Amino acid sequence: MCGIIGYLGNHEAAPFLVEALKRLEYRGYDSAGIATVQDGHLDRRRAVGKLVNLSDELVHAPLAGKSGIGHTRWATHGSPTAVNAHPHRVGKVAVVHNGIIENFRELRAELAEAGLVPETETDTETVAMLTAQYVAEGLSPQEAVARTLPRLEGAFALLFLFDGEDDLMIAARKGSPLAIGHGTGENYVGSDALALAPLTDRITYLEEGDWAVVTRESVTIYDAAGQIANRPVKQVTLDNARVDKAGHRHFMAKEIAEQPQVLGEALRFYLGEAGDRITLPGDGIDFTKLERLTLVACGTAYYACLTAKYWFEQIARMPVEVDVASEFRYREPPVTPGTMALFVSQSGETADTLAALRYCRDKAETVVSVVNVAESSIARESDLALPILAGTEIGVASTKAFSCQLTVLLLLAIEAGRQRGTLDADRLADLLSALRGLPSVIGRAIDDGATAEALSLQLAEAQDVLFLGRGLMYPLALEGALKMKEISYIHAEAYASGELKHGPIALIDKHVPVVVMAPRDALFDKTVSNMQEVMARGGQVLLISDHAGITAAQDGIWRSIEMPQVDPVLSPILYAIPAQLIAYHTAVAKGTDVDQPRNLAKSVTVE
Repeated sequence: MCGIIGYLGNHEAAPFLVEALKRLEYRGYDSAGIATVQDGHLDRRRAVGKLVNLSDELVHAPLAGKSGIGHTRWATHGSPTAVNAHPHRVGKVAVVHNGIIENFRELRAELAEAGLVPETETDTETVAMLTAQYVAEGLSPQEAVARTLPRLEGAFALLFLFDGEDDLMIAARKGSPLAIGHGTGENYVGSDALALAPLTDRITYLEEGDWAVVTRESVTIYDAAGQIANRPVKQVTLDNARVDKAGHRHFMAKEIAEQPQVLGEALRFYLGEAGDRITLPGDGIDFTKLERLTLVACGTAYYACLTAKYWFEQIARMPVEVDVASEFRYREPPVTPGTMALFVSQSGETADTLAALRYCRDKAETVVSVVNVAESSIARESDLALPILAGTEIGVASTKAFSCQLTVLLLLAIEAGRQRGTLDADRLADLLSALRGLPSVIGRAIDDGATAEALSLQLAEAQDVLFLGRGLMYPLALEGALKMKEISYIHAEAYASGELKHGPIALIDKHVPVVVMAPRDALFDKTVSNMQEVMARGGQVLLISDHAGITAAQDGIWRSIEMPQVDPVLSPILYAIPAQLIAYHTAVAKGTDVDQPRNLAKSVTVE
């Protein structure tokens, strides 16, 4: 979602702010701006589009000052225009905001009675208007913010700058992440640690309801009740925050290529050097006390959960429910005491997933999260947080994080099966051996990606693409269709293969490529029958399978992508690779913005 940066130091703020905003581009944005205070005078610059437009604006109209705030905006209320871009300024107050103020209309109506008229379409401007009114009434900046925050409903990360105050920023969070970076004679505020690297490696994460008064020499944090709160300063590893393409054309290409490495790191973390047993962090999980499992996530993480449902049910014989986070808490589902509620989120800040977690926190037996950011809100509010160890993922379309999520979820299902006695020692040893060899198999699949690249020129001409899969391949078909939609903007849908004749087959003609994901497993022959139905109606079948599968079903197939043969249980992790490569090369062929596709944000921190 939107990115926030703040700087109080001894150097000109504008270059620091713009450079930090570049590190936040991956979150998605459609406009950007900065504000500074120079000799007590507050001023700002804003621009629509990419950060280069803001940089151009600063060349023509430089902005001096050693204190400042910056923002990349992803439009929610109000179209992406310069007027609606942040920072918003009213009177002596400038503010940047990530989130949504749900009661801004009521506040705006109240302010209108006092003669204050908005200049923008945004909810954020209302925050600046309200705070500016309190300042005009004679309150100090700190008192004005303290009066404003309790009146805001919704989710927000806010950063304030004030006219006449060269050594003051005020930060606040409720539902959206915000971190403070500590320096020597300098302090910083950012949406996440990545924004603050390489400015500092000493970070304090604001907790829910916190707000902070920041100067060059001090940081004072207050909790939601207005009491001084002692939040720890943590050392972050800057190696994980480095952002470069390492010679690749796009971050997505780099992150696809990194999958053997990060999967290897995840497996070493959970399996140790010997690789013969699964060890979970902390006190682990006692699956023998659990009656059922509820999995909740959004987007790609939701498809990881759908895959895990098959694993937990087949390997551990556990009843599993899977929910989209945005629907889960509004259904108010009953959560029994014997339930483990498991939440999957790359960022650990996904608003809907976090809200679902809070719904379950006092109802479930235990709350577990699978996350990529150890200090995220979802991780901190879980009984146990399981890291996926994917490293920083910049591309909006998740690749290596998805593979690592699948790997950690499979390890959990195997451990559950071991504890519950549904997995014998020989089968356990076979699965762990196959997992240890998985990084090299993934590497081979990536190295053999030329077929996907060759097919992309033809797929790029399609208006619609269908993806089919059975069993463990059904969630992967859903993920493949999502990837295609996300970055190539081609309409793509996925169906369980057996559902084809219950309606979707009406879509089939010679202009619709049908991607079939089908390793030679127990369900393969049934999938071949579905492929025959497609080909009989002129559909172009792209079969993704192993050598045995392609050999058995090659008659009439338009194209094929051959995959290494693996244990069927591991096939979803392997078959994620061609789904990613097909989408990536098709998007490149179409000339779309692969890393920052239109209308999308990396971390969705508003509902």
